[in-house]
Amino acid sequence: MSNSVLYSVVPVESRLDLKDPFIFTVHHQDHYPQGNAQLGPVTPPYQHEYDMYYGEQIPGFPEHPHTGFETITIVERGYVDHFDSLGNSGRYAAGDVQWLTTGNGVQHCEMFPLVHQDQDNPLELFQIWLNSSPEQKKQPADYKMLWREQIPHVFSANAAGPKADIWVISGQFKDTEALDRPPHSWAAPAENRVNIYLITLAPEAELIIPASTASATRFCYFYQGKSLELEGQKIQVKHLIELKPDQDIHLKGGLLESHILWLEGEPIGAPVAMHGPFVLNSAQELEIAFRRYRETQFGGWPWPSAEPSFPPEHPRFASYEGGKHEEYPDKLDKEATQ
Repeated sequence: MSNSVLYSVVPVESRLDLKDPFIFTVHHQDHYPQGNAQLGPVTPPYQHEYDMYYGEQIPGFPEHPHTGFETITIVERGYVDHFDSLGNSGRYAAGDVQWLTTGNGVQHCEMFPLVHQDQDNPLELFQIWLNSSPEQKKQPADYKMLWREQIPHVFSANAAGPKADIWVISGQFKDTEALDRPPHSWAAPAENRVNIYLITLAPEAELIIPASTASATRFCYFYQGKSLELEGQKIQVKHLIELKPDQDIHLKGGLLESHILWLEGEPIGAPVAMHGPFVLNSAQELEIAFRRYRETQFGGWPWPSAEPSFPPEHPRFASYEGGKHEEYPDKLDKEATQ
């Protein structure tokens, strides 16, 4: 399906295939049961019962390498424990966003501890793979937490009253600026116009997304609800739409609350050579990066196992600079109100 504003409308299972500067996005959902004392499921999983279960005891993705791009992990439900080869660690949860620039190489793990032993532990998240420029691929890896207490919201209401809630994760929405991104992110310079929003439309709420530039890439993923109108065209749930970037886009929610992931940005315009979790600019660069990983393990793994985790009662937090600095969002929120 294509017209002058909606370039394509495609159904999505979990993976969203995108265009420069984005690589792809995965919408992960697993309905984990009650947890046990080891933070795994109280009943052993059947083979391939869950999409995100690669650990021995705890669901998630044990120690693995990345280089040359960025991961933006947006949690809708559940908990994530992060550990990396830089010596950093943290726990984040529903409403939080982790932004990792993998630069010239890093190892990390993303474990999903089942912290509740008296109830189910559903997990839902988006992981966006955003490419880096050739120069950014040479920089040291870095990461930053965007806590739910600090991510800007824009509330918009139409004349009839129903509201839209826009979480501004990157870039800006009208006059509202997002939190700073890591310094070596493609999204850090304002001129790259990398706008990432999570949008919730109340039933029959309307919203206009301002135009970007003619050179930008723009996608809308309608992932929860019943129906959505985009420029008057009805869209079914679990569909990805590529849109004309340099035009205001009118959204109208259906009879149920509608949830949307919005992605847009200026392309990098560099060659892409990708093999698994390595994203560089040529086959030769890939070969060099794999050799360097085999020789250095991107700094090694300083943790006692490939799938470490924190106790269930541990609060959300992040450590930086190899653990020298810690940040607790609950304390940041209290300090901001004093």
